[in-house]
Amino acid sequence: MQSQPWPQVPELTAQVARAVAARGPYPLAMRVRDELGELFPDTAFAEAFAEQGRPGWSPGQLALVTVLQFVENLTDRAAAHRVRYGMDFKYALGL
Repeated sequence: MQSQPWPQVPELTAQVARAVAARGPYPLAMRVRDELGELFPDTAFAEAFAEQGRPGWSPGQLALVTVLQFVENLTDRAAAHRVRYGMDFKYALGL
């Protein structure tokens, strides 16, 4: 595994996510990114992954999605949907 820092939140994603969040309470996923930054660095997972093979998603980002899924009581499908379409999850993951 090639450890890489988490991507910065794209400016357009940040603008849209903050505009959506202004309508209600500030989303947990966005608070986690703002207050804790890179919560699960890839280096913590390096020993669990091989040196070869096709690179996949960052294990740190997958761990964050799993924690948010548990906290918000989401099914796997609902969590995947939030990663694809939820601006708060996109913001938290830097997508």
